[in-house]
Amino acid sequence: MKEQKILTLDPHGFHHIAYTEWGDPSKPLLVCVHGLTRNGRDFDYLAERLSDAYHVVCPDVVGRGKSDWLRVKTDYGYPVYLNDISALIAKMGVEEVHWVGTSMGGIIGMLMAGIPGSPVKKLVMNDVGSFIPKAALERLGQYVGTTPSFDSLEALTAAVRSVSPFGALTDAQWTQIAQSASKQDASGKWVFRYDPGIAETFKGAPFSDVDMRHFWNAIPCPVLVVRGDGSDLLPAETLEEMKKRPNTQAYVVANTGHAPMLMDDAQVDVIRKFLLG
Repeated sequence: MKEQKILTLDPHGFHHIAYTEWGDPSKPLLVCVHGLTRNGRDFDYLAERLSDAYHVVCPDVVGRGKSDWLRVKTDYGYPVYLNDISALIAKMGVEEVHWVGTSMGGIIGMLMAGIPGSPVKKLVMNDVGSFIPKAALERLGQYVGTTPSFDSLEALTAAVRSVSPFGALTDAQWTQIAQSASKQDASGKWVFRYDPGIAETFKGAPFSDVDMRHFWNAIPCPVLVVRGDGSDLLPAETLEEMKKRPNTQAYVVANTGHAPMLMDDAQVDVIRKFLLG
């Protein structure tokens, strides 16, 4: 695994995007994009296990992880995210990519896959779909943009475990999830590694249902939709509707909410079979 950065452009200046890179660059490219407040290190487990077949690249979306924070917070949004990852794909020098996206990363993948001439040839959407209920967005809005701090990594890890329905994970995996998404500030406190300003896009208007079926129906490539069986972001009825689209497969992870962390060999095997099939 290597840690890299690229320089890309937003409406008010340049910024760096950090990413991890796994496997042989001569192999097909697999891009893995994380959820709203997470970062690319969420995919370490998946990337390591798929690096025999793929050149795996896992970016930190701008404002998260080790990527820069945007100067103007209202610039956080899908146009900038699409531009950044298009620049990353261009740097890799390939014409085709496979994509795994969790939550926000799945939406970015859905949008990119539906653009004419898209390089996305297979898409895995992890616990996100063509319709997002208002209630799920209200839940996310309760914590996105807050700035809690903790006296220790152990305390931060306990807080993450208490609110994250990620399914059955080992203690070591919980620690990795917390550690990769946090840092110590100047006072020595542990804080989350993302810009609270990403919440600006949630402000100024009441939450409402988000209907993205137009974008979903524009996708020409095969899609695997993964759902945690207790997810509020991807309701079961939305998944059933999505399955009516040709070339759509579904996989439901038991005893898991939003979102499956793909840190389980059974989950990895399903994704491998879909991507290589």
